[in-house]
Amino acid sequence: MNQSGRARTPRIAALLGLAMAASASIAEPVPPTGPHGAMALDAQQKRLNQLVTASTAPPPGIDPVAWASIYVPPGNELTADRIALGRKLYFDVRLSKDGTVACATCHDASRGFTDQRNVSEGIGDHLGRRSSPTTMNAALFQSMFWDGRAVTLEDQAKLPILNPIEMGHPDAASAMAGIAADPAYPGLFQKAYGRAPNYDDLGRAIASFERTLIFLDAPFDHFAAGDTKAISPAAQRGLALFNGKARCVSCHMINSSNPLGTDNLFHNIGVSARKQNFEALAQQALGALKDGSDVDALDKLALQTDMSELGRFIVSRKRGDIGAFKTEQLRNVGITAPYMHDGSLRTLWDVLDHYNKGGETNPYLDGGIEPLNLSEDEINDVVAFLFTLTDTRFAAQNEAAMRSQQAQAAKKRPFRDNALAHREVLPFEQRVLGPAGLK
Repeated sequence: MNQSGRARTPRIAALLGLAMAASASIAEPVPPTGPHGAMALDAQQKRLNQLVTASTAPPPGIDPVAWASIYVPPGNELTADRIALGRKLYFDVRLSKDGTVACATCHDASRGFTDQRNVSEGIGDHLGRRSSPTTMNAALFQSMFWDGRAVTLEDQAKLPILNPIEMGHPDAASAMAGIAADPAYPGLFQKAYGRAPNYDDLGRAIASFERTLIFLDAPFDHFAAGDTKAISPAAQRGLALFNGKARCVSCHMINSSNPLGTDNLFHNIGVSARKQNFEALAQQALGALKDGSDVDALDKLALQTDMSELGRFIVSRKRGDIGAFKTEQLRNVGITAPYMHDGSLRTLWDVLDHYNKGGETNPYLDGGIEPLNLSEDEINDVVAFLFTLTDTRFAAQNEAAMRSQQAQAAKKRPFRDNALAHREVLPFEQRVLGPAGLK
């Protein structure tokens, strides 16, 4: 930071000089032309053909034994027929009641397999309460959704179709009737599962396709394999900070046995606390769940009510889970903005600023969240490292995202200049005195 207190933004471009193989990347996507802002589905299909193959083999970088015993459940072993059926279903808008939304609408191949919105938009222009996590590498998670309310990828695939404000079918029979007009489906289901079309196999097929969306070949992986020039000196400094002063590794460990950079746990990091009365919401949720807590009921609470901000609590009903959300993966993080469960942080600089000030004080804040006292140059270095976690197939898109985020961060960073971040005050002083007492 210079004497005026402004970040030295001209340096950022040099600091973020990533060693990317541009020839291996996919060009920036064309402007979106489909419903709800998504790229047209036929264009997405063409893009997908450039990115993945329908391989049934364990993905590179994943232990074959772990893949077969942990990540692919018995009874839904990967076959070419199951992947083909799942891919067709993933792009089929008839899985929505009004024919406007497919899985690919909110998990767009041109937008990091997300929709790059704060919260997702479903049928009838209904807005949910949470952002869409990427389907890239979702097969490697231990639970699904921001609150972990689905245990398997198969279960996750079925829920949005029946949610009233996502894809809107009232029940499984309605969803199956929606695709019944396509004469290809009976044969595809028979080849894939040896039986007539049914809703459970629909979920299994979509999950099979999503298991092909593994993207773990990033500049960081080349660096970890011994190529010291794969990432910039700034990113290397950022890696040291990531594992040290910045304390990111506490929840985002990355290694060969845990390549995603997540602890698969749930933490209150003070995002919801800016606007929610957790105690009142928790009481409301307990009342709403008294007569039933099946997954459909949880799904509606998570996406249609303010109780969404309770996070894991609506699943576990444990006091310590109030306001806690799943630790998201860091893979491909450069192209999956905005960040956090509500999409409230627009750039990786905003994310670092949030953690630097110790989150947002609330009674349920995770004990590991505390002010970091990172300097501006240190924040830039950590951001440089985070951009090296994007698969080389998205190198051009990653670089464009970095420049866009850099421009946004240069104009507005609401949490940068914060007394807590640099330990000019202590968290307990803020809690006791309140904002007015610190002026």
